[in-house]
Amino acid sequence: MKFKTVIISLIILFLINSISYSSPEIDAESSVLIDVKSGRILYTLNPHKKLPMASTTKIMTALVALENGKLDEKIKVKKEFVGVEGSSIYIYEGEEISLKDLLYGLMLRSGNDAAMLIADNVAGDTDKFIELMNNKAKEIGALNTNFTNPHGLEDENHYTTAYDLGLITREALKNDDFKEIVSSKSWTADRDKNNYFYNKNKTLWQYEGGDGVKTGYTKRAGRCLVSSATRSGMQLVSIVLNDGNWFNDCYKLLDYGFDNYKPYFLYDEGQFIKNIKVEDGSKEYLPVVTNTSCILPLKEKEKENIKITIDLPEKITPPIKEGKVLGKISVYLNGKLIYASDLISKEEVKELNFFTKLKKSL
Repeated sequence: MKFKTVIISLIILFLINSISYSSPEIDAESSVLIDVKSGRILYTLNPHKKLPMASTTKIMTALVALENGKLDEKIKVKKEFVGVEGSSIYIYEGEEISLKDLLYGLMLRSGNDAAMLIADNVAGDTDKFIELMNNKAKEIGALNTNFTNPHGLEDENHYTTAYDLGLITREALKNDDFKEIVSSKSWTADRDKNNYFYNKNKTLWQYEGGDGVKTGYTKRAGRCLVSSATRSGMQLVSIVLNDGNWFNDCYKLLDYGFDNYKPYFLYDEGQFIKNIKVEDGSKEYLPVVTNTSCILPLKEKEKENIKITIDLPEKITPPIKEGKVLGKISVYLNGKLIYASDLISKEEVKELNFFTKLKKSL
């Protein structure tokens, strides 16, 4: 009887481990799971396949608007933006509405009319705003993405990849206003009608730790979803493009991430690395520190295969400003680079004047 119990226990343990460590099977045409803090990719399925992304476009729309607009600015609605096709927050001609309310309408109710009004106001016209969107995509490395509008309605030249959408979302989540907007279940706008916005993203209710980000659907794009959740200090984002089982598949990806990876602290922001010799400076040595912290999602068995390298000059010549980039710290897993950040000067070092140099040499 005891022997049977042991066998059953081993079988159950094997099944649990198999479920936990095997990659999830999903219905998406393309997918990515990314850690927000480090940018490490934890799962991929056709990550670089160019596909339409429907209203997940609005992640970039919101990011560009937040970086270039003023939240409290009141915007007067033009007739041309009333009655835009698809999802709407029902703006009306002559209405004055703040950019903040428009952004909530954009991300919670997926208002295409809000997208057009935001673009026109922030950049002066829609074409200029689209240019800002494409420039931002290139800036953050989303090189297989092209925007032709701010809302995501169908256009054959409007596309992204799951990988690029991960980069865009990660960048957007660095913005505190963006994080607050997409994690809100509802919002009451300062307007006289149609002022209650209820978030279409069921992740906020259905998934433990769910805190974003955006749904999307058109006939051509299919169902697209960017879901975010935070647990134990680790925020993961799952992305599925053209997936009929969109929410469940995003949850599978998030489960896979949280079940198999844990956040491990490698170094802190401002952590001392070493002193560098200074030639002809106001100080003999300059302390070098990290410019950011490094917390990586790792499997338990991966920890022993982490290697950290430091790239710094043996000596430097002033003047050196505080915060100047002097080198790089790189983290490798099994010989593959998975994270890198700059090493910077902790202090300012001034160059010695001629007479001081002469005195020092004598």
